[in-house]
Amino acid sequence: MDGRKVTGWAARDSSAILSPYSFHLRKTGPEDVLYKVLYCGMDHTDLHQMRNEVHPTTYPLVPGHEVVGKVVEVGSKVNKFSVGDIVGVGGMVGSCGECLCCKTNKEQYCTKMVFTYNAIYKDGSFMQGGFASAMVVHQNYVVSIPENLAPEQAAPLLCAGVTAYSPLKQFIDSKKPIRAGILGLGGVGHLGVLIAKAMGHHVTAISSSDKKREEALTHLGADCFLVSSNPAEMEKSRNSLDYILDTVPVAHPLQDYLCLLGVEGKIFVVGAVPEPLQFDATGLILGKKTISGSFIGSIQETQEILAFWVDKGLKTMIEVVKMDYVNKAFERMEKSDVRYRFVLDVAGSNLE
Repeated sequence: MDGRKVTGWAARDSSAILSPYSFHLRKTGPEDVLYKVLYCGMDHTDLHQMRNEVHPTTYPLVPGHEVVGKVVEVGSKVNKFSVGDIVGVGGMVGSCGECLCCKTNKEQYCTKMVFTYNAIYKDGSFMQGGFASAMVVHQNYVVSIPENLAPEQAAPLLCAGVTAYSPLKQFIDSKKPIRAGILGLGGVGHLGVLIAKAMGHHVTAISSSDKKREEALTHLGADCFLVSSNPAEMEKSRNSLDYILDTVPVAHPLQDYLCLLGVEGKIFVVGAVPEPLQFDATGLILGKKTISGSFIGSIQETQEILAFWVDKGLKTMIEVVKMDYVNKAFERMEKSDVRYRFVLDVAGSNLE
C-alpha cells in the first residue's frame, strides 16, 4: 500500500533535465523512519545516473543520495530514532543483513545492497532519492547528525566524505609518515584533502591545471600542488607518494599516475567513471603497486566521518542553492564551477 504523496524533481529521460514530479512513498513499516528532507548534496554520480551512463536508469528518476532530514514519523519497532531527530542517509538504503559483508560492517558490498534511488526495494517498490520533500528508509541505514554539525554541512559527508574516508582510515594508526596524493579537487577530492590532512598525512593535491593551486594550498591546507599536465613537475614527483586517492569521475589515464607511487604504493579509485580506465601492467609489477576500488562506506563508517568532522573542527566547503537552480547547478558542476559541493536547500525551496 502506498504511503504519503510527495513532490520531487525528476529526470524524464537521458537529457537529465529535472522538473517537478509527484509520487507516493511506500507506507512506513515497523522499522522505517519517515523524514522531511532538509538538504541534499549534489554528486557527479547523480548526473551519470540521470543520463543513463552507469547501470540502466528507470525514468522518471528522482536523484539525490546525500540526504539530511528531520524525522516526522517512526515505525512501531524503531528504537534508534525519535520524531524531531536530525538524520542522514547516504548511498544505500538496504542489504540482506545476513551475509558476511553485512555481518562485518561492509554492507555496501552486499550483493543485495539497495541503492538510495533507481533501485527496487525488497517490497517491490521503486526507490526515489533525496531531491524530494520526504523519504522513508529502514532505521539500519539511517545515521544521526551530531547536534553541533549544521545539516547543510553534513550532507556532502554522507557520500563524498565517507567515500574519501573509507579507504584512508587504514592509515590512521600508521607508525610512519604518510605521503598522500589527492587526484581531483571536486566534491570528493576537496574532502579527501581535508581528511588526509586531519589524519596527519603530508598531502599533495594533484590537478590537471594550475588554476586551483592557491585554493588547494591556502584554503584546503595541502602541503604541495602538482599539475599533472606539466611533464617536468610530474617527473620531479616520481616515486614520491604512498597512496593516491583518485576522485576523478571522467575518463583519465591511470598510467600517468602510477609513476608517482613509491614501492607498494596504492591508487584508490573512487570516481564512478563510465568508461574503461587503462594502464600499463609493467608500471604495477616493477613497483609492487596496487590499483583498488572503494565504494562509499559502511553505515558505521558514515557515522564515524560525521564524528571525525566535529572532532577535528572541519568545515565543508559548499554552495547552497534552491531547487529551481538545480539544472544550472549541474551545468556548472560539469565545468568544475563550484567550490566545492552544491547542496540543495530542499526544505526552503518551492518544489511545485
